[in-house]
Amino acid sequence: MADTDTYDGPILEIDNLSISFFTRLREIPAVMDFSCVVNPGEAVGLVGESGCGKSTVALGVMQDLGKNGRIVGGSIRFKGRDLSQMSDAELRHIRGNEIAMIYQEPMASLNPAMKIGKQLMEVPMIHEGVKEKEAYDRALQVVTDVKLPDPKRILDSYPHQLSGGQQQRIVIAMALMSKPALLILDEPTTALDVTVEAAIVELVKELGAKYGTSMLFISHNLGLVLETCDSLCVMYSGEAVERGSIEDVFDQMRHPYTQALFRSIPLPGADKTTRPLKAIPGNFPLPHERPPGCNFGPRCDYFEEGRCDARDIPMVALPGDPDHTTRCLKFDEIDWNAPLVVTDAKEKAQVGDVVLRMEDLKKYYEVSASTLSSSGGTKVVKANETLTFDARESETLAIVGESGCGKSTFAKVLMGLETATEGKIILDNREIQDTAIEKRDTNTVANIQMVFQNPFDTLNPSMTVGRQIIRALEIFKFGKTDAERRERMLTLLDLVKLPRAFADRMPRQLSGGQKQRVGIARAFAGDARIVVADEPVSALDVSVQAAVTDLLMDIQREQKTTLLFISHDLSIVRYLSDRVMVMYLGHVVELGTTDEVFAPPYHPYTEALLSAVPIADTSVEKKHIVLEGDIPSAMNPPPGCPFQTRCRWKDRVPGGLCEKEVPPMRNFDGHQIKCHLSDAEFAEMEPVIKIAAE
Repeated sequence: MADTDTYDGPILEIDNLSISFFTRLREIPAVMDFSCVVNPGEAVGLVGESGCGKSTVALGVMQDLGKNGRIVGGSIRFKGRDLSQMSDAELRHIRGNEIAMIYQEPMASLNPAMKIGKQLMEVPMIHEGVKEKEAYDRALQVVTDVKLPDPKRILDSYPHQLSGGQQQRIVIAMALMSKPALLILDEPTTALDVTVEAAIVELVKELGAKYGTSMLFISHNLGLVLETCDSLCVMYSGEAVERGSIEDVFDQMRHPYTQALFRSIPLPGADKTTRPLKAIPGNFPLPHERPPGCNFGPRCDYFEEGRCDARDIPMVALPGDPDHTTRCLKFDEIDWNAPLVVTDAKEKAQVGDVVLRMEDLKKYYEVSASTLSSSGGTKVVKANETLTFDARESETLAIVGESGCGKSTFAKVLMGLETATEGKIILDNREIQDTAIEKRDTNTVANIQMVFQNPFDTLNPSMTVGRQIIRALEIFKFGKTDAERRERMLTLLDLVKLPRAFADRMPRQLSGGQKQRVGIARAFAGDARIVVADEPVSALDVSVQAAVTDLLMDIQREQKTTLLFISHDLSIVRYLSDRVMVMYLGHVVELGTTDEVFAPPYHPYTEALLSAVPIADTSVEKKHIVLEGDIPSAMNPPPGCPFQTRCRWKDRVPGGLCEKEVPPMRNFDGHQIKCHLSDAEFAEMEPVIKIAAE
């Protein structure tokens, strides 16, 4: 392999690549005519919706397509050598050594029965034959590089003893152990909180620069690609549809699909009433049902019959810019600067009376200390601490915070899946905090419903869609006859904009977005007055996200529903919420209208959250704040302010007050912030997100 060490051309060249999977019935083309170049030290983003072929390209590079997958055209060259011509021994040497891959789910890459140190040491011992002592030193160095606290303790831990963010850092450390020339990252931060994601992205960029590693970054998050990559390639249904530098594609897009993607994500300025998101019409084609000509044709605003569907469409370079290419026949005929015509500006919902009130709600769990250490007794997990807020009719209240902050615990108490330790939950002048769901009357159960994060887990796979909605109607005692319930079920399908024919379909015949609509229909079956939406769009593609969020807003206007929207995605929160409640380690640390929470003064934690949100807009400037460390355990919270262990403002407060006392909730004309900072310090705060003047 010595000849590649002096190689100075592109690290990776993918040329007209076509990959198919073969079943007993047919050949299924997954990737067609795909080309991409990654130069030394360059980070290239690969963007597109689920099923567009991004991960298949990565598996093609790794030569790991399984028994059914085959490269049926084109080539993949690594440092000038065709990977398909290499022997198994050569591929074994390259994989993990010169080309490393980081997957979406860190636990899938770690051996749960082996200590972290041993797993890291294996890499240089197997690939380079180094001795155990040197391997340990290198493992210690790389764990220090990925900024993990107490590296020696980490090396002596098992994977389950680390948080998700720490596990992902270990996987990155493992990938970098052999200083690969190419690092493939397949959605490496999807399962992580935004603050952890920001730290991981920062880390990947730093380490890429330190080791001179080239990167292929696969993501559906355009904001993340903007922050990490030099150039990008947009994929749709197995094909590259646009390729170019970040500036070219973000500011001078020349493919209708790229434009449609940007119109379906909540950038600053989007508003649910005056400037709603525009969902991409129709559905993604299945690989064996692609249309003739342009794959995007049936969903394109500029489609021209007899021209766009007449023949296969090649990638062409834009005049004067050979590095910016598009797969569109009409790119020079479309007015790309035409403003988006808002045909469906919506009425602003009139917020009504308070329907739900929480007063000093606490939820503690007792955990046997013997499960954690050898000493007896019990320990208390303080999941929710003195939550106080109210929610009004037709209002969307967003609840924001990292994993472990108590968002889902409070939702469980509200739903009656848990009962409160202290405090009150008042629904229509009735206290319900001590009534478990099985003891609640039908009306209360129907009034508070939930839409869950993962649509795949919430539907019964052996029951038709219609039957699942009718089952909910039976539980809510709706209608006197089966015919009445069936008619109501069909009306609910209309409400969530699904064809009535879907009543007879099984869940497996539906896409993720369609399943989530069924979940929403079921939640509204009993005319729910309060709907808790727990990350309802985070498992969906951006184009589907836009449709589902707008659907929730439409139903809210029609039914005057109160929506409690639990999310860690502040872009979507800014777009659809009326008020925002920020939680940290069981406490409400900030509560105000959306405009108040997104403008200074901020709670220091809110400030860091806003800085962590990737925004897919080159005109946005952000203050750069990366939180150090992980969220403390709710079993062993820090003394004083819950956020003080990670706060960059702590030194401004005299006398170590932050470490001694829980701050009071301060009131700025209705905008509440739980913090010890002085009024003068709050007045000094600058906006985190600024939109540069045109």
